[in-house]
Parts: sequence; C-alpha cells; structure tokens
Amino acid sequence: MSTHAKRERLLLADLLEAAGPDAPTLCGAWRARDLAAHLVVREHRPDAAGGVLIKPLAARLERVQAEYAAKPYEELVRLLRGGPPRHSPFSLKQVDEAANTVEFYVHTEDVRRAQPEWSPRIMDPVFADVLWRRLETAARLLGRRCPVGLVLRRPDGRTVVARKGAPVVTVTGEPGELLLFTYGRQSVAKVELDGEDAAVEQARTADLGI
Repeated sequence: MSTHAKRERLLLADLLEAAGPDAPTLCGAWRARDLAAHLVVREHRPDAAGGVLIKPLAARLERVQAEYAAKPYEELVRLLRGGPPRHSPFSLKQVDEAANTVEFYVHTEDVRRAQPEWSPRIMDPVFADVLWRRLETAARLLGRRCPVGLVLRRPDGRTVVARKGAPVVTVTGEPGELLLFTYGRQSVAKVELDGEDAAVEQARTADLGI
C-alpha cells in the first residue's frame, strides 16, 4: 500500500517537473532547481546533509548542494521521484513515512503557493488527520521562538498549544494550513488569527519552524 510520504513525493516531483527549474519557491531565494537539489542531497548524501543541523558540516552541505544543483534538472527530478538509494535510512518505509510526509507536503506547497493564482488543494480527511497528529507532536518545537503565546485550533475545536505565554494568539485553520503557519509560511497559510492586534502581528512575523 502506498504511504502518505510516497504520494507526496510523487506529487512534489510532478509539480517540480511541470514548474521548471527556474520557478520561484517560498524557500527564500531558492528556485525549483535549488529545492530539488536540497531534497536529493538530503536522501542521497547523508555525509553532507547533516550540515542542516550541524554547523561544522554547513560548508560541505553548501558545496555538495551546489554540485547537485548544477546537474541536469530532469535528473534531479528523476532522482527525487525514484526515492532514496537502498543504503539510505529513508529507504525504510517507516523512516520514509516519519521523516518525509510533512517535509514533502510543506515543500509541495512551497512550489504551489509561489505561483500566481494558486488555490488551496482539497485535502483528504485521512491525510489531514495524519498532519494534525504530526503537528500535535511537533508544535512546541515549531512554536518555541514565538514571542507570544500560541494556540493552534482546528475548525472542529481540537487544539494544541505551540507556546505557552501571554498574550495569547489563537490560530484557527485546517491541519495543513496550521502546519504551514508553524513552519514559517505565515504569509500564505489560510488561517484566522484571534488575539490582541499587536500580539497577532508578532505571531504573523515570528521566526517559526525548525
């Protein structure tokens, strides 16, 4: 049975292919080519990928990622679509599902929502619940740098506290939108914010995410 990560991988690969190498993304100055290179290096070059979290490896990661970005774009998309090599931990279904479901969802939206006239995708309720469970687990990590209290709420009333504090801002939206908000994509997340005006503005501009 196909996993959520597998489905999001194929969707992302198709979207990158259709967008082309120079398409903008929501990842700062990265174009589609740079995002594709990042995703491929993450799975194919663990010797460099650690630079995302380990500062002494950052220069190596930058160099390796530049090398991959120089490859033919079609090759990068093919490598992403084909999945990790057998020796990679990502080749294990459980690891792939745990590490890539949210990763691929967020980056898919990074490509989609950087395009003009985008519209929110229709979310499978089962997948929405999967994203909500991931958000429940990671909320405190994602919201740790928020300067105000931050509560995330689904339209059905279920909530999770991303950061304790006062004043409090409550962010209401579907799980996928709440994930984008807490991953630092506040400007494109389809959510409603409730709280004091100054606190709402702080939440909108906070440096959220990992």
